[in-house]
Amino acid sequence: MIRLFVALKVPDEIKKEIINHCKSIAENQALRWETEEKIHLTLKFIGEVSEEILQNIVNELDFVKNYSSFNCTISKFGFFFRDNQAKILWCDLETDDSIISLVDEINIKLQKFGISIEKRKFKGHLTLLRIKNSVDEKFIQRFKESKFDPVKFNSNEIMLIQSVLKPSGSEYKVLKIYELK
Repeated sequence: MIRLFVALKVPDEIKKEIINHCKSIAENQALRWETEEKIHLTLKFIGEVSEEILQNIVNELDFVKNYSSFNCTISKFGFFFRDNQAKILWCDLETDDSIISLVDEINIKLQKFGISIEKRKFKGHLTLLRIKNSVDEKFIQRFKESKFDPVKFNSNEIMLIQSVLKPSGSEYKVLKIYELK
C-alpha cells in the first residue's frame, strides 16, 4: 500500500518568504517548522491505495493539464485547533475560483478507484507548523495580528505525491508533475 495526495506546487521563493516571515513572528522559539520541500496546497488527500492501481491514478489525473495556471495570494495566518489547543499553524491561500472545479473533478475521477469524495468544503491553506506541545496565547495572537503585504504568485504545476510515514515525520516523494496551461 502507498499513501498519496494531489497538490498544487508553491514556488520555492514564496515558501522561503513565508517561512522567514513566520520565524520572525515566532521570535526564535524552538519549533519544528515544516520543511520548505513539504509546503504545498493539498487539493486531494487520496490516502492508502494498492500499488497496482498507481499507474491508473497517474493516467486518470492527466486531465488536470487542461486547467490554466492559478493566480494565488497569501495574506494571513490562522490555526486549526483540537480540544481548544492550537495544533496547526497555516497561512490562507486564495486562488482562482476554478480551483473548486479542479478539486471537484479530481474527487469524481478518483471515485472509480474506491477513493471517497471529500465532504468538507475546500479551504485553500498551506500547513506551516504542526504543534506538538501547547503554545501560549501570545504566540497565537502574534500570528493572528500579523499584517503583511499580500504575497502573490502564479502556480502552473500539479503534483501527485507519495507520503511515507516515518518515526521522524513524513517524507514526500513526487511521483508525477502535471504542467498546467
